[in-house]
Amino acid sequence: MDWQELTDLTRGQEFKVERVRLVESGIAVEGEFEPPQLAQLSADDQVFVAAFVRSHGSIKEMERIFGVSYPTVKARLNRIAGHLDFVDTDPAPTGADVIERLRQGDISVDEALAELERSR
Repeated sequence: MDWQELTDLTRGQEFKVERVRLVESGIAVEGEFEPPQLAQLSADDQVFVAAFVRSHGSIKEMERIFGVSYPTVKARLNRIAGHLDFVDTDPAPTGADVIERLRQGDISVDEALAELERSR
């Protein structure tokens, strides 16, 4: 069974994977595993994401492939993004980071206080 069949079968309901078997070695691991976020999307959304990646993120190309307008592509991407957790690529500095930069003279006391206040 592939992911598309699984997502069709589950019809959007939450599911857990309880057994994983490595094909080459035959080793099986049992437990409760969260399926990858992309695998939890509907089959149609998985195809849409794959097409978006293949088109290098070109919304114009997505318009052409799916025969829809720019706002339709953007709306679908926004809806899909709402189902995915994102890693913060610019996390707020920790208090220790701010203190270390202050200690090294990279920032002033006022800048350090402002950063600590923003990170609350």
